[in-house]
Amino acid sequence: MNTAFLSPIQTQRIEAIALTVADIDRSINFYTKALGFEVIDDGSYTENSYGKIRVVTLKLCDEKIRFIQYFDKVGKPIPQDSQSNDLWFQHLAIVVSDMDEAYNYLKSFPFEAISTAPQTIPPENKEAAYIQAFKFRDPDGHPLELIWFPPDKGQQKWQQKSDKLFLGIDHTAIAVANTEQSLQFYCDFLGMKIDGGSFNSGETQAKMDGLPDAKVRITALRPIQGGLGIELLDYIKPENDRPIPPDLKTYDIASSQIELIIDEAQFRQNKIQLENFPFLHHKSYRIQDPTGHFLLLIPKA
Repeated sequence: MNTAFLSPIQTQRIEAIALTVADIDRSINFYTKALGFEVIDDGSYTENSYGKIRVVTLKLCDEKIRFIQYFDKVGKPIPQDSQSNDLWFQHLAIVVSDMDEAYNYLKSFPFEAISTAPQTIPPENKEAAYIQAFKFRDPDGHPLELIWFPPDKGQQKWQQKSDKLFLGIDHTAIAVANTEQSLQFYCDFLGMKIDGGSFNSGETQAKMDGLPDAKVRITALRPIQGGLGIELLDYIKPENDRPIPPDLKTYDIASSQIELIIDEAQFRQNKIQLENFPFLHHKSYRIQDPTGHFLLLIPKA
């Protein structure tokens, strides 16, 4: 997407991350029992242009995700050989209060590991030193990450004392084809702010990603109200691999969507510039970033 002609739209916050799933009850069972989410809304069965669907919203602390199941369409699964440097890659980073305890608890449920085991970023990587992470996949193959922040890292909310093991979602991480183009889109157009970053490489990153000799440029972004953020993953090695398929449908399991609450007045000013994008309900627009990831712009006063 060429954003040169677009004037800024101020993103207030990320409302939710939506995931297409094959069996919504299976997904609810895994996320509530293995990861501490709670169901806060069940849209039951409704109709859209693709037929009968069911939408369920879950919450972990202040952050929300949505599951969408399409009953009249059989979506393509996430490729079994999918890797972190494939440009359709997107994961949710779930913050934990104790990595060893969370990992041991997770092992009592069926999942597919991406990382060999929980990894600790070495001290020479000052921007990310001592952060612990473990990557895995949910029953549909959607990538997830458990993450633990040392006292000098992460948002302040993650440093507050809690008796909970799973604390919330810090960010959604997306593979990008080009960091500079993505920053133009997310910062210059959508008004998000850079909130840190790092360059990760070496044995630790390779074991975390399941990629030999992995080298990745990471840029963290936050909306103006803070909270759930977006992390850009630009792989230097292995180079960014397969692109997002141009024929990816919303009912395909690899389909996901970031829901952004934006300033309504700025939305009206930009409406004519958004007319090339599909119009959705409640004056919302579904657009794609330069790499092809889907976002839903939801205007509110």
